Amino acid sequence: MAVYTQVSAEEMAALLTRYENAGQLVSAKGIAEGVENSNYLVETDRNRFFLTLYEKRVDVADLPFFFALLDHLADAGNRVPRTIKDRDGVQLQTVAGRPACLIEFLSGVSVSHPTAAQARAVGGALGRMHAAVADFPGDRPNALGLAGWHALAEKCGGDLDQISPGLGQRVADELAYLDAHWPSDLPSAVIHADLFPDNVLMLGDTVTGLIDFYFACREIRAWDVAVTHTAWSFENDGAGYHADLGSALIAGYDDSFGLSDAERTALPVLARGACLRFLLTRAWDWLNTPADAVVNRKDPLAFLRRLETYAANPGLFAR
Repeated sequence: MAVYTQVSAEEMAALLTRYENAGQLVSAKGIAEGVENSNYLVETDRNRFFLTLYEKRVDVADLPFFFALLDHLADAGNRVPRTIKDRDGVQLQTVAGRPACLIEFLSGVSVSHPTAAQARAVGGALGRMHAAVADFPGDRPNALGLAGWHALAEKCGGDLDQISPGLGQRVADELAYLDAHWPSDLPSAVIHADLFPDNVLMLGDTVTGLIDFYFACREIRAWDVAVTHTAWSFENDGAGYHADLGSALIAGYDDSFGLSDAERTALPVLARGACLRFLLTRAWDWLNTPADAVVNRKDPLAFLRRLETYAANPGLFAR
């Protein structure tokens, strides 16, 4: 989440009048976390909501897929925030010239230093999500798969070395490795693809919400496990790996859904791909985020450090 587009109190209040029993605006606070869209926490005299304005990276044509996925998951008992329909049954609005929607508020907080019990709970929630999407008919290709990483590396070009000397060559070397080792015969599914701690709400050791599904796509299912492992098992700067968190997350996923032997064998390569994906998108944002945007830029090198950990420890996921 972030704030690129400013919304006035008058625009916010006018939006709320479109909804049944939304109440009158009390306050609206921009949320700086994340990098994709503009987000506000909206409080009325009756309720709390999130307001999301979709910025340039999100294709409006993809929004019906995201809305349908959230409805499907919620109907199956997963704790995800539905997009609220107005009096006319419309989910997608226009606010401050941007496509926007009002989203159900879920209680909970995002943890910054997870425990093993919390990591296990997140693995379990991810497994239940994968079970629930087994009969979801929607489809969306992954624009940030291996081909997308090549394209993004090319767009960043020599500017990668402005972030760290030699980074461009390290990225090129890793792309060559992944081209040679990327699995082609694992089961695919609709996945979250971005299940970082700031996209999970928790109360104690209980997951109360999975949020921010705007990278959801059809991809190798176990890649979702690898992405989540890279996000939950390290210090924020990527310098320290916590084996207890990584093992707990995998155990929680195994309990609720399960990994095949082939999927587990592929996890080291999938995790390296997850690291490269976030290294490159963070690098692009680092180089191109407007100076006046209310957003916390994230360090690309935190995922280079994770990548080197996985590359140096190919047995990390062994039983």
